[in-house]
Amino acid sequence: MEITWHGLSCFRLTGRGQASIITDPYRDGLGLPPLKVRGDVVTVSHDAKGHNNINAVSGRRHAISGPGEYEIGNVFITGISTVINEGETQNVLFLFDYGDVTIAHLGDMAKVPIQTQTEALEQVDVLLVPVGGGKSLNAAKAAELVSMLEPSIVIPMHYNIPGLKIDLENVDRFLKEMGINDPGEESILKISGSLPEETRVILLTPKIK
Repeated sequence: MEITWHGLSCFRLTGRGQASIITDPYRDGLGLPPLKVRGDVVTVSHDAKGHNNINAVSGRRHAISGPGEYEIGNVFITGISTVINEGETQNVLFLFDYGDVTIAHLGDMAKVPIQTQTEALEQVDVLLVPVGGGKSLNAAKAAELVSMLEPSIVIPMHYNIPGLKIDLENVDRFLKEMGINDPGEESILKISGSLPEETRVILLTPKIK
């Protein structure tokens, strides 16, 4: 399968013979070029302009913005509710089970999850985790969560990139917390065969047009 990052929390997940999924498409006006992507399924972690631009996704057949269990295009999707701030906005983290690989997209998760949520994440192979602070996890909290879950692959998201008008930290802080000096960087993550035995952090170059 392949994972492409479009900036902020927006990814395109594709597997052969399976539904393509777009996560958290962002709206215009955030400093990034207008988002144009194609996918079968759109997931929205919460109703905010950095995450809810469903109309930017052409070819969409399904949109999911709440907790629950779904099976679409040979992909099992599970939405689990968290909160961004206590008593305020709901956030939904999504698990995508592609059969050989399970991916977790944490949306704007703001704090290390409670035990029941952590249990749901224990079998995750690829963790898409916010690291830039703001209303979501900062570098230290993100690193703490990674150490708890020990996924095979970690892909940071929702951090400062050139042009972005949202006040977020650079990814360097997260890398420092993880003790990483030279992370792997790829334009598209292609997963086939066995996954790494020890947690590997991979930076994706955002596909921004």
